[in-house]
Amino acid sequence: MSIPSESYQALGDAIERLAAESILAQAGRDDGLVPAYSLLGDLRDLCSTDAELLQPVVALHRLCERHLDTAMPFDAELLKELRRVVAWLPGAVAKAKEGEGIAPPPALVVAASPTGESQTAAGSEVMLNLNLDENRELLGEFFSEVMDHLAQIESVLLALELNPDDPNSLNAIFRSFHTIKGNAGFLGLKPMQTLAHEVESLLDLARNHKLRLSSPIVTEILRSRDALLTLNQQVGRALENGQLPDQVVPVGHLVAAVKRLAAGANEVEPFAPAPAGVAPAPREVPAAPPAVPVAAVAVDSPGPDPETPIATEVAPAAVPGKVAGGDSATGVPAAKAAGGATVRVNTEKLDTLMNVVGELVIVQSQLQETARATDPATGTPLQRNIAQLSRLTKELQGTAMSLRMIPIKATFQKMERVVRDLARDFGKKVTFVTSGDETELDRTVVEEIGDPLVHMVRNALDHGLEPTAARVTAGKNETGTLQLKAYHQGGNIVIELEDDGRGMDPDRIYKKAVEKGLIAAGAVLSRDEILALILAPGFSTAEKVTAVSGRGVGMDVVKRNIEKLRGKIEISSELGRGSIFRLKLPLTMAIVDGLVVRVGADRFILPTMSVQMALRPQKENLSMVQGQGEVLDLRGRLLPVHRLSRCFKIPADAANPWDGIIVIVEHGGKAYALLVDEMVSKQEVVIKNLGAFMHGLPGVAGGAILGDGSIALIIDPGSLLKAA
Repeated sequence: MSIPSESYQALGDAIERLAAESILAQAGRDDGLVPAYSLLGDLRDLCSTDAELLQPVVALHRLCERHLDTAMPFDAELLKELRRVVAWLPGAVAKAKEGEGIAPPPALVVAASPTGESQTAAGSEVMLNLNLDENRELLGEFFSEVMDHLAQIESVLLALELNPDDPNSLNAIFRSFHTIKGNAGFLGLKPMQTLAHEVESLLDLARNHKLRLSSPIVTEILRSRDALLTLNQQVGRALENGQLPDQVVPVGHLVAAVKRLAAGANEVEPFAPAPAGVAPAPREVPAAPPAVPVAAVAVDSPGPDPETPIATEVAPAAVPGKVAGGDSATGVPAAKAAGGATVRVNTEKLDTLMNVVGELVIVQSQLQETARATDPATGTPLQRNIAQLSRLTKELQGTAMSLRMIPIKATFQKMERVVRDLARDFGKKVTFVTSGDETELDRTVVEEIGDPLVHMVRNALDHGLEPTAARVTAGKNETGTLQLKAYHQGGNIVIELEDDGRGMDPDRIYKKAVEKGLIAAGAVLSRDEILALILAPGFSTAEKVTAVSGRGVGMDVVKRNIEKLRGKIEISSELGRGSIFRLKLPLTMAIVDGLVVRVGADRFILPTMSVQMALRPQKENLSMVQGQGEVLDLRGRLLPVHRLSRCFKIPADAANPWDGIIVIVEHGGKAYALLVDEMVSKQEVVIKNLGAFMHGLPGVAGGAILGDGSIALIIDPGSLLKAA
């Protein structure tokens, strides 16, 4: 049988990571042996349908297994065979993909496992049996709670790698695995129960000072956490659309690896714990927000102890130091100690609430307009009542919006894991610093920002930060720094990624853009416009394509996703000093802060984030350019003029540009002039979906109902510019 086509990407990623481990491995040391064994287990599962690929992988897997069984480090023989197979695998996989015959790697040592697979590992290779009809409600609570615990496990593990002696963090992560194990056993989810139990046993050794967490141990626990996440996602799919698990998630190799790590603790002397009164300072790692499709809403009631089999309605906060469900010292539930708890609320209910509040805001503004038209006198009872209604409506709107707001810290924690794994793969030393992770954004924005940030972090690690030797040669610290921060700026949220790497060379970017035909040779561009070229589809200055970057698709994805969120990207860079990427995003996707403009009898709303300025142009500053049409001379810059009336084919009052108003709109690092008849006002409006009939209309992002009951289209500057 051949390998399924969807497995080749995972196969390539596993080979790349195994190659990185083989480069870092050294004879006489066991660093990387457990990760290599685990990766070979993954490859063994992925190659299970192709005997020619499988046999060498199984042989090497057993050779690693023999070293782990006898507590032997890497030796010259194992390193030779590991690197031989790593060099052979890419070509062999390519031939398998084309359906060609595969020649085995020469002189492979086949080492038979003396004991075979453990009964525990083999018994865990089964499909999840959910019994959905009877357990649907319990599984819903289980899914949400496990997502919370897995988010906490990842963040605490990364903190423990830096401070492995922190007892509060150890207790927190131990209790998370303990809770997952207990709840999975209660529901009969055998693979999750078995894997969580083995990791729990390993962590118990660490809690009792019989084992000290090292980087290889942390890596193996992270792999186990990822497998539990995959299994839990099967539960989520079954709850969402009734799709029962149809694939076995292999966890046997993880169970075996964790058991060997635990067995190794008996062969080393226990480490000495910190003296009494000299407890290490724990690193503050906050809890992740509840997973979709539920949201957390604060109320004044305590949560239950997490040791109970299944959480029913109130979920406890999970914070290292105050371990999930209780204070580490007093046993008081963390929610009670904090003065509140969280209730799980279906996000559809929150969306319905936001829609109703939006309708209320519209009706309130219409009442206000009616009151002004019928009774312009001030101080009447009607005017006072309308003012009171306006105040209450605004307060209700703010409260409803806040229910959709969640901290960005969970996304930042995921980036910490990405940085850790990629730094290991690249062999680079990186210090990752975050700030402002308490900043709250609309839930939709937080969900959509994850992929762009992953691409940006990968790009910074691969292209931005130099290799260690190059940094030392340049007089820099051998450890690079990557900073990720979030903060408020005006009415927007700014997410900033900064590295202290090599920076970007505008001349090199310009030449590459000319080669690819993105710009004409000799085109005059500002520095910002040149740097913005890296966001163009297919653009890359990488000398070679790697598994991480170099194909010119990552930054294009960033641009498209940010524009979909009505945000924009700013790039600044200094050669030899580093680069900064700033994402400017709206606080919420339900309301837009806009400039209301009029063209003829119609009104439009321009998002203020895209507007630079508005002016009444002088006749001498306007001219016609052959092949480009009307242009505006704005302080020496020639900007193309687009008439909004022509874009939408509607009549306008201003036949001549100098009789109207020009709004300078910025998009994708470029500015252009938009001609309208009049600026009406600046106001916040509730965004309304225009429905399937008008979906994807060029230049339109949505609609809004104004105070007088009329409808105004919300302009999408990006698609409007393309259409124009």
